[in-house]
Amino acid sequence: MKIYKDKRGDSKEQLHLVVVGHVDAGKSTLLGRLLCELGQVPSRLIHKYQQESKKIGKQSFAYAWVLDETGEERERGITMDVGHSKFETETKSITLLDAPGHKDFIPNMITGATQADVALLVVDATRGEFETGFDSGGQTREHALLLRSLGISQLAVIVNKLDTVDWSKERFDEIVNKMSVFLKQAGFKDNVTFVPCSGLSGENILTKPKEPLSNWYTGPTLVSVIENFKCPERHINKPFRFSINDIFKGTGSGFCVSGHVETGMVSLGDKVLVLPRNETAVIKGLQIDEVSTTNAFAGDHVSLTLSGIDQQNVGIGDIICNPQNPVPVTTRFQAHVVVFAVKIPIMKVQPAVITKLVAQLHRHTGEMIKKKPRCLPKNSSAIIEITTQNPVCMELYKDIKELGRIMLRVEGTTIAAAQLLHPPNGILIVSPVLGLPNLRVGGRGGLYINTWDQY
Repeated sequence: MKIYKDKRGDSKEQLHLVVVGHVDAGKSTLLGRLLCELGQVPSRLIHKYQQESKKIGKQSFAYAWVLDETGEERERGITMDVGHSKFETETKSITLLDAPGHKDFIPNMITGATQADVALLVVDATRGEFETGFDSGGQTREHALLLRSLGISQLAVIVNKLDTVDWSKERFDEIVNKMSVFLKQAGFKDNVTFVPCSGLSGENILTKPKEPLSNWYTGPTLVSVIENFKCPERHINKPFRFSINDIFKGTGSGFCVSGHVETGMVSLGDKVLVLPRNETAVIKGLQIDEVSTTNAFAGDHVSLTLSGIDQQNVGIGDIICNPQNPVPVTTRFQAHVVVFAVKIPIMKVQPAVITKLVAQLHRHTGEMIKKKPRCLPKNSSAIIEITTQNPVCMELYKDIKELGRIMLRVEGTTIAAAQLLHPPNGILIVSPVLGLPNLRVGGRGGLYINTWDQY
């Protein structure tokens, strides 16, 4: 597309990087240290944070405060919302998304992951802490499954706090072996990179490590791993689709929505359609990184100023699209899911209900084993029908992957994710990515369609 080449031809590649992991794995400290090493944080500011954190007896929090901006985040020592930062490498312009690790803030983590192209999964090498995050009840596994179900295939695992075990190669290898098996089962390829480092000391972040780590590790630094990520193809020529992540009052007339351009492009003055609410609006302003612009393209994080529409008629999770080529909307679809294990019986409740177990399938061949099973045992595969309380925006996976994935969550756990394939008889069919345990008719949960978070 000529306009894209004219606007972006000479600029660095844009890459959106989300950082996830179990609570207290040290994500914010690691990223704060990374930004400091890259010269993105004024020395006087980090000195201020060091003094303030020392006063409250939490000096190790200083680097984390670079990204944890609210008083509550700093007081509790955990990230609650998605932190945003930018930095550049030799060839790329990186948007850094620091996602919360606590299970109470999984919806915020999902919001961050839906905006990302690639991911870092941070694990704590401290003895007992890795096991807490990785074993049942921890967020390491769920975060990895969420990343894969959202279509993220490029992943690096950061083995943080390895200094707490004296840079032990045996401990590093133990974590690599456990994580490698799980990540392969989750659908990641064998090319996942594992990087040992320490966010607190800065070891192996920007420069090659010193002894004792250098005695056995000769792999890349954290910055090198980020530099080597590949930017995905941007679908500029597909219909315009924009997913809303936030809504706020602008400085002038109208109001603003921020989010991600999934496909296509949008220009100042364009008339757009907001679905599933079926409301029209006009683009009165565009900003990228708080800088006004006239165009935005697939892959951009943008703030749009809307006019001709009431703010109450727009919601987080809505899709803004071209009125001449609107996104499909549905309340009923079939899903092909893989079944795992569940602790709590699944009962009927809104807003997403399992209304039919259509067929049980062979996990590997996809052939039908049984029609209309009563329930689905663990590790099985099946077609199920799901009905939503409210209309949701969906695309066929083959047409627009970004809006062709769904996730189902119940009792704070992600239990299913899938890809929309084709719509026989007007019902959307979905293929498995990860699955739902001990499934029964009437099973319920919260449904995410890309950034859909009304659950």
